[in-house]
Amino acid sequence: MFRILPTFALISAFLQVAPLANAATDEEQNSAQPVDPVIEWNRTLLAIVRTPGAQPATIHSTRNFAILHAAIYDAVNNIDPRFSPYLVLLPDVPRSASRIAAADQAAHDVLAFLYPAFQASLDAELQQDFALLPDNERKAQGIAVGQAVAGQLLAARSADGANVTPPPYVPGNQPGDYQLTPPNFAPADFTQWPQVTPFALERADEFRPGPPPALISALYTEVFNEVKSLGFIDSTTRTAEQTEIGQFWKGNIQDFWNEIAQTARYNAISISRAARGYLRCWI
Repeated sequence: MFRILPTFALISAFLQVAPLANAATDEEQNSAQPVDPVIEWNRTLLAIVRTPGAQPATIHSTRNFAILHAAIYDAVNNIDPRFSPYLVLLPDVPRSASRIAAADQAAHDVLAFLYPAFQASLDAELQQDFALLPDNERKAQGIAVGQAVAGQLLAARSADGANVTPPPYVPGNQPGDYQLTPPNFAPADFTQWPQVTPFALERADEFRPGPPPALISALYTEVFNEVKSLGFIDSTTRTAEQTEIGQFWKGNIQDFWNEIAQTARYNAISISRAARGYLRCWI
């Protein structure tokens, strides 16, 4: 059973994400790099999922972002236990361990497992990061923590149902049955996703809204006519702002929100809080 976390609005997550170069800890101040491993590895994953063919067509990218940031969060939080762990609680973790090394190693191991075709570039990125940290026991301790956390999280998600072959969707012939839509009448995506183990809910339908209004109701007719009126390409009722909103939401919106989180900037925020902020964003 996965640990249940409180549900937060996405905006509360963005307010807690900031460049870790501004972090207040001694390790972060004394390292040779701008300390931003949370955002750095998030950008790496964004680049991967935007590479044509890199993201498996039947695996939603949000799952991999959630695993990445859960691993970073638990790796850092095992060393600096300011918050409740998401899933992994290691015994006897030295407080002297490098949080930066732990975050780097956990992120690398998750992405290398999920995207083996990028192993070489991920290895190089990790070594570049490690080269900027003192080669001492703290670094070795952090690496061990990151490896252990990533391994446990990947094992926990290995049978979550995401890799199941999506069952085909066959449109029904009754009023209200979903039909494939023009112009390309593409098959329905992620039809296995209702059975994937949630990250923070007890079950997938825990907060599912009620059904749409009955097809014969006045409310259904009103809503249908509104959608049709606003949705016409040459609609005369849709405002310029509504057109802009529609254009914005038609893309991979999870990527856009992710970039918004990356650009949030607040001073004096630690690696622990940055890791927690991104965890809230994806889980």
